[in-house]
Amino acid sequence: MSTVLAKTYYAKAISDSSDSGSTKSGLSPSDSVLEVPTLGAPVAKDKPSFWRRPKHELDSIATQPSVFDDPATLEQYRPPPTWENVHRFDPSARWTWREEYRIVRKIDLLIMIWAFIMFFSLDLDRSNISQANTDNFLNDLGLTTNDFNLGNTLFKLSFLIAELPSQLISKRVGPDIWIPSQMVLWSFVSLGQFWLTGRASFLATRCLLGFMQGGFIPDVILYLSYFYTKTELPLRLAWFWVSNYLAEIVGAFIATGLLKLRGVNGKAGWRYLFLIEGGLTLAIGIASFFMMPPSPTQTKAWFRPNGWFTEREETIIVNRVLRDDPSKSNMHNRQGLSIKMIWNILKDWRMWPIYALGIVFMVPVTPPQTYLTLSLRNLGYTTTQANLLSIPSKFLGMILLLAFCYLSEIIDSRVISTALLQIWALPLLIALYTFDQNTSPWVYFAVVTLITGFPYVHPVQVAWASTNSAGVGTRTVSASIYNMFVQAGGIISANIYRDDDKPLYKRGNRVLIAICVMNMFLYLFVYCFYKGINKRRDKIWNSWSAKEQQEYLEKTEDEGNARMNFRFAY
Repeated sequence: MSTVLAKTYYAKAISDSSDSGSTKSGLSPSDSVLEVPTLGAPVAKDKPSFWRRPKHELDSIATQPSVFDDPATLEQYRPPPTWENVHRFDPSARWTWREEYRIVRKIDLLIMIWAFIMFFSLDLDRSNISQANTDNFLNDLGLTTNDFNLGNTLFKLSFLIAELPSQLISKRVGPDIWIPSQMVLWSFVSLGQFWLTGRASFLATRCLLGFMQGGFIPDVILYLSYFYTKTELPLRLAWFWVSNYLAEIVGAFIATGLLKLRGVNGKAGWRYLFLIEGGLTLAIGIASFFMMPPSPTQTKAWFRPNGWFTEREETIIVNRVLRDDPSKSNMHNRQGLSIKMIWNILKDWRMWPIYALGIVFMVPVTPPQTYLTLSLRNLGYTTTQANLLSIPSKFLGMILLLAFCYLSEIIDSRVISTALLQIWALPLLIALYTFDQNTSPWVYFAVVTLITGFPYVHPVQVAWASTNSAGVGTRTVSASIYNMFVQAGGIISANIYRDDDKPLYKRGNRVLIAICVMNMFLYLFVYCFYKGINKRRDKIWNSWSAKEQQEYLEKTEDEGNARMNFRFAY
């Protein structure tokens, strides 16, 4: 959530919040708190809305209060000399809202859009198996529904196993090197599906794709955290995951055309689908080597001699991110994690409730989504109709994804905004359970479209896990662990709809309803869990004098989210 400021500085920050003025001389550890250059009004006082961001005078100071403004805490949080951006750290740096808005737009254009494109290619390769299903994919390879379930299970299991190793490699060599490498590797496997021959090759490619793609998402999220503050990241992640839906919408149209190639050179249409979309990913992966600078201050290269940012812009980017989260400087972007560090992060019981949510929150809606096109084929729709009828649910999901991520920021509650997914799904699953062989195909289509067009709250929970992890090292491992639990949930989901339960999957839908109800109680527990920790810490922290708070900060061996002045988001 945030690092609470000590009393000595906090009182001063409040008194300064309504002032405006010019930047004074540099700040050193011997300076008085009263000599801190003028700061901007804390943005926490502004209430955002769906339609507009908080209004600020463009030429007023945007620099936010932080631990770097108090000499007593400055040295405790000062970035180490080994940090890659340390030469741009300046606790006395001040900038205006006009400068900040301009730089954030520039980061969105140069960094965020390319992250969107990379994720688009991932989802294109990950979701095309669903479109291949509408072109007699299973029959061509002699596969059953259970074989297909096994393939999805192996994919998710491989994805899960690769999560943590991928993050550790990324942390050692840098995400700017590892992410493009991943993309090139999995693109060869993806396009190689053109030559599938049967069950063994199908299962093998599912495993390889999972291994190659595992860790990609947390790698990118860690990379984006180098450029954005904790309040900016959730909304960027929402747009990041829009590429998921866009890939499925665009993929449906691409599949509609490519699957018509069935019979060309005696090959099935789905073979050309894998070949062409895999080739597209290969091109994006190669381009990514040139489009991902290591950090905000390392954008210069032989092919980009002037870099992307000026010295002034680099100073603003580095200091605004550090003021928001001082822990982002505690590791170099090429610094690996030791076994002891990994073990300590795994033992962090305060993160366990979010991991528990990761394994179950998507289960109620995943099987209907996975089997949407196959179910539509079973109801008598043609290949083209099944692919096109999947588009409305993607469009609805994309709209609800953005709405719920904005809602999360507006109401400032992660639990409420994410638990609404279960409330959305429950009545629709009950309706689906009541259907029989006489139900109109269009009624079935309408209900399944609403289920599969669910509000995708995963970006909110990813950002939630990142916020509650203090420090780059913790964030690296916790992101992987959380995603591993999500993939484990995918394994559960892949085995709920069984071959002997089709086409209505009555038994499977009963299981989904039970899990949905269980999830509602789990979210209530998580809310009480984090609220209780924060309440206890507030009581202790506020009972201490300014001197006691300072002594704690100087002497404590607590780290990350275990520190008494850390507050969890919930």
